[in-house]
Amino acid sequence: MRRRPPSRPTNSDKSSGNQSSIFNVTTIALLAGVLILGVGIGITLNSNTTFSPSNVASREYIDTKAPNPEICVQYGASAVVMDTRLFLTFNPFNVYVSQSSMRPGCVLRTNNWQILENKNLVTSTQVRDCKNRLNTFGFTGNLDSKDVNISCVYQNDAARNIFSTPEGAVVPPTETERF
Repeated sequence: MRRRPPSRPTNSDKSSGNQSSIFNVTTIALLAGVLILGVGIGITLNSNTTFSPSNVASREYIDTKAPNPEICVQYGASAVVMDTRLFLTFNPFNVYVSQSSMRPGCVLRTNNWQILENKNLVTSTQVRDCKNRLNTFGFTGNLDSKDVNISCVYQNDAARNIFSTPEGAVVPPTETERF
């Protein structure tokens, strides 16, 4: 038996193999581009960017809505103030809670109370009482108008952000969290 020599590829065979490898590279590049574009669009659509008042998902948005935002951000922290009334009956014993109303507010650091004193919004007696209880002042409404409502507020150290620490871990508050 005589063996046949292997056949040499013709020009048409070479161009078809070359075209096949170009097609594979082009297809892979096109699919990679579509994947990257899809991921980019997905991230854009699912981001926490706030475009409307119905979506309050960022600290920056809350900072802009705080009363006197420039004072609040520089000398304290913006806050969401929730007003709720509780009613307690004894015979029969029941607890009733009103629907909460929420509005923007601000909590001042203790070393910045002079802002309220300089505007004659708190008296020296109120400052002394609040300081003796190791509290600070929080307010809603513009400090330059009559609709301002100032309260001596207590920082509840038991209220931790359980989303930022592992379950069961106790982390002391940083200095910026202590007002």
